[in-house]
Amino acid sequence: MFADSAKIIIKSGKGGDGHVSFRREKYVPNGGPDGGDGGNGGDVIFLVDDGMNTLADYRYKRKFAAQAGEDGKKRNCHGKKGDDLILKVPAGTVIKDAASDRVIADLSGANKRQIVLTGGRGGLGNQHFATATMQAPKYAQPGQEAVELEVNLELKVIADVGLVGFPNVGKSTLLSRVTNAQPKIANYHFTTLQPNLGVVDFENGEGFVIADIPGLIEGASQGIGLGHEFLRHIERTRVIIHIVDAASVEGRDPVEDIHAINQELESYDPRLLEKPQVIAANKLDVLYEGESEVIDQLKKEFEPRGIMVYPISAVSGQGLKELLYAVKKLLDEIHEEPIVYASEYDPSQQQAVQEAFTVEIDPQDGAFVVEGPKIEKMLGYTNLEAERGFLFFQKFLKEQGILKELEQKGIQDGDTVRMYALEFEYYK
Repeated sequence: MFADSAKIIIKSGKGGDGHVSFRREKYVPNGGPDGGDGGNGGDVIFLVDDGMNTLADYRYKRKFAAQAGEDGKKRNCHGKKGDDLILKVPAGTVIKDAASDRVIADLSGANKRQIVLTGGRGGLGNQHFATATMQAPKYAQPGQEAVELEVNLELKVIADVGLVGFPNVGKSTLLSRVTNAQPKIANYHFTTLQPNLGVVDFENGEGFVIADIPGLIEGASQGIGLGHEFLRHIERTRVIIHIVDAASVEGRDPVEDIHAINQELESYDPRLLEKPQVIAANKLDVLYEGESEVIDQLKKEFEPRGIMVYPISAVSGQGLKELLYAVKKLLDEIHEEPIVYASEYDPSQQQAVQEAFTVEIDPQDGAFVVEGPKIEKMLGYTNLEAERGFLFFQKFLKEQGILKELEQKGIQDGDTVRMYALEFEYYK
């Protein structure tokens, strides 16, 4: 099965913890702090691999994590940075936040590499916390926590032209005839199972990319058959070629087929009908000489709407030159760039939430309540009973902007500040 979507969980590397140590050398009995900083955690990076054309690598393994940063060491030795996690994907992959379905990045065009999650910062060693009054700090900063995120990967094929049509009308045959693509061709009654791409070359060296978009049957936009999985591939195309069986070999009505497929396109995304369309009336080689009733019906129905009809035979090559030059002319008239989806969500926001704090006033007793993940963690490893520990915690409150926020909320000397299980009186 062609894999054009996957849901995975990615995790950045945790930052290494800062180290607590002191110089212990001969003739230096009371050396100062020399705890090194922790290393930064590894990033999660998505990278385009031009040799890939599916997301099959992410179908059976769902969890991916970058390496944590190394903890700091004594003698001012910094911890090693964690290795980045490189996830290779095919061009055209759109990365979305699974919870909100918002676009994080579109790996198309010039965007070949994207850092989606940044590794946690390494914590500072105790050497950074020495002051004139606290020359032997027994505290170090922990590394920033890792961030975990569930993302959807969607492959949206990058092609100038999309071939659409019901199964068995000759899309794969046409693609193999006019491009270098080699799709499997047989009498598949249902549908080709994967999009096939090829390049149409012209004498002057110019050309365009054409894709056989499979799975378009009635009810495709509601997920019937494989249609819902493959409709996304037509979003980037600039011109649509409808291929119909002009010989009605299987008894289908080509006019009704085009209306049915346009209905599916509109149901999926009404903007798809704004794209220029042409009709390739295929299987001329099967028609009796002079038989053109179906082609006449197609022209009468669609050419007044600006959709030109080109009789062709994908088997013999008849009419293909006229069709391809007409499509090339349409492409030349379209000046818009291929669709690249703008970023709608920045995962670093999640890291900011982990470090954020809130300051609220308790309506019951008027106490100033300060909470936040980073504050809770700081309280867990700081000995506030010791004078040095309390000084260290005060410095933390100042550096994080918490004291400033309390002042903006109108705190006065003697007011109560509550942080989880801790309460103390505020004095400036």
